[in-house]
Amino acid sequence: MQLRSASVHVPMLLLATLAAAPVRAQDVPGIEICTVEKTMERRTSCLQSNVDFLQKTITKLNLDHQQKLDAAARQIDALKTSVAGLQKTIGDLQAAQAKTAEDVKKKQDAPPPKDAAK
Repeated sequence: MQLRSASVHVPMLLLATLAAAPVRAQDVPGIEICTVEKTMERRTSCLQSNVDFLQKTITKLNLDHQQKLDAAARQIDALKTSVAGLQKTIGDLQAAQAKTAEDVKKKQDAPPPKDAAK
């Protein structure tokens, strides 16, 4: 039983060792607090980095919103086409209904055939 327990712990220990391995730091773009910088050059660089980040963010958001607007415009055009088709169908149905009603009225107003009276 002791051997089995040790065989389970070895892989877990190996995974824990790999997970704890040092990871290189990455510079994640974002807004930085520039007031903590002591020298004017570093503060200016920090502010420029913030400006660059904001410009990239605005550009990305503009592109995203333009794509959404374009998709909405395409959907509106498709819906307009669909509505036009439905309006034509309704017009055709109304014309057919009026013709049918007219035919029924003509039948009712027409005198009965001579053969039917006998």
